[in-house]
Amino acid sequence: MAIKYKRVLLKLSGESLMGKQRYGIESDMLQHYAYQIKELHDLGVEVAVVIGGGNIFRGIQANGSGIEPVTGDYMGMLATVINGLALQSALESVGVFTRLMTALRMESIAEPYIRRRAIRHLEKGRVVICAAGTGNPYFTTDSAAALRANEIAADVILKGTRVDGIYTADPEKDPSAIKFDKLTFAKVINLGLEVMDMTAFTLCRQNNMPIIVFDINAPDNLRRIALGEDVGTLVEG
Repeated sequence: MAIKYKRVLLKLSGESLMGKQRYGIESDMLQHYAYQIKELHDLGVEVAVVIGGGNIFRGIQANGSGIEPVTGDYMGMLATVINGLALQSALESVGVFTRLMTALRMESIAEPYIRRRAIRHLEKGRVVICAAGTGNPYFTTDSAAALRANEIAADVILKGTRVDGIYTADPEKDPSAIKFDKLTFAKVINLGLEVMDMTAFTLCRQNNMPIIVFDINAPDNLRRIALGEDVGTLVEG
């Protein structure tokens, strides 16, 4: 089977790991993502993953807590490392070789993120999990995903969400919301749609990095996207 995308950057939110829990990691969801990524990997796709930490701690939670905002952001970065370790363990339990790379140095548990080394791991068939965001406060994991995707020359960013694409409004709140199959970067801005934070979105637009927003919880969606099927919403051009 011919694959459409040779190298992809998969963006997962930390909240996606919670399942039906209020916080933390639900083992069933972790295994679900591991098998989805394995399916993509088995097709011969080179996969890098950026994962958030919102299921454990978000920097914004520091507001009103007495925690300095910058410190809160660093705490959020550490939460992404915990999720990265969990995903690494789940992937290796199903036979997928991985490398966890972090923007903050912590050599006891992960490699420091070095662009050329990350690309070499991908070329050798390892799934690269990028954690700790960009290593800087004030930047979201969306920004980290956009940055890493452009650095490794990914063909596309796959943004896994709870809904099956981009809508005119939040479909979970507005049943009349209409789904888009394709959008241009300009139209997303003109319509005021929230795909990524503006820093991340602008970086993708400047470098013509396509984004596919799709339902990560639906089985086989990653495989279908890799094979060129129309899944979710494509933003490009």
